[in-house]
Amino acid sequence: MKVSAQRRSELIAAAQQARSNAYAPYSKYTVGAALLAESGEVYIGANIENAVYSETICAERSAVFGAASKGERKFSVIAVATENGGAPCGSCRQVMSEFGLDTLVLMVNSEGEVVREATVGELLPMSFGPDDLATS
Repeated sequence: MKVSAQRRSELIAAAQQARSNAYAPYSKYTVGAALLAESGEVYIGANIENAVYSETICAERSAVFGAASKGERKFSVIAVATENGGAPCGSCRQVMSEFGLDTLVLMVNSEGEVVREATVGELLPMSFGPDDLATS
């Protein structure tokens, strides 16, 4: 996925801003995400932890669910901001794959530097998706 340098910078800045709103009192690992839908709208998310750890939501899923709840179904790019440029977890990869394996994932550190980038498909090879549920 091609994205202009300006748009990349905007998404990175939005992900870093979202990261500042994260609620991570347990892990102290704050994450922000900025998701660009094909419509041109940007949806942000932050990780929100819970004392019942299984009820925690990651920034990436927060952004995807927010976008999907507004009717968005196709995404171009997601910037994920962490302290060290960490990659999305397996659950986030699975959720993102539902909406397209070609979505570009920019993983950025606290300095705003892109540490690595890959498509969702590259992050989740041999993914399970809607076609796997097809019946004859």
